[in-house]
Amino acid sequence: MQTNEIGIRQRMTDMGRSWNKAKLTKTATFWIAIGAIVLVLYLGFARAGWVTEGTALQRAELNAQGAVVERLAPICVAQFNQDSEKDQKLAEFKELTTSTQRATFVKDQGWATMPGETGPDNRVATECTNQIMLVAE
Repeated sequence: MQTNEIGIRQRMTDMGRSWNKAKLTKTATFWIAIGAIVLVLYLGFARAGWVTEGTALQRAELNAQGAVVERLAPICVAQFNQDSEKDQKLAEFKELTTSTQRATFVKDQGWATMPGETGPDNRVATECTNQIMLVAE
């Protein structure tokens, strides 16, 4: 029995020595840590959808602007529908060939100028143009 215990202790000692020889140097540990950090950052930003504060603010601003335009465009269409010369202006509107010309026409008619505002909004005019085109077809 004692021989077996000596053999086990000897193997444990040998394993301890082998483990000590396998220890990483400080330089290797440093570069492994840098690699792990880079990997986590890559996976976070490229795959997991992380964004910087600036990007989050830009996206929030664009979403807010889009929501406002989405809510105001139907008012523009309603103002178009209430125009006393709607049929004649719709014919003129349909004759225009580019979306820029149509948006300018909508702005010139005052349909894209919201109540309480002094001038038209370009994005509202563009979306209003799209919605009028759907109604006009």
